[in-house]
Amino acid sequence: MRFDDNEPVFKRCEWGTNRYEYNPRNPVGFALIVVAIGFAVMLLLMHNHAGPFAPPDTSWSPAPDMSGRAPPAEDPPGPTPPESVDSPGP
Repeated sequence: MRFDDNEPVFKRCEWGTNRYEYNPRNPVGFALIVVAIGFAVMLLLMHNHAGPFAPPDTSWSPAPDMSGRAPPAEDPPGPTPPESVDSPGP
């Protein structure tokens, strides 16, 4: 693609309206087209919470215990039951 510095940055729209559009034959117009497309893609990613704008994935780690209490002990310490001894009979 060849750029012509004598081309205007904006040119009149060819659809018969009085609007102007970026001219891709001018280097500044082409740069404005690329920047506008990049900005539109960034806005779509932000709107959909996708790509670098996605929330962090925390599904792999367990939720931290925020209660401030110590975890319960598995077996509380206490007296052990006496062993039953069978004595031989007379």
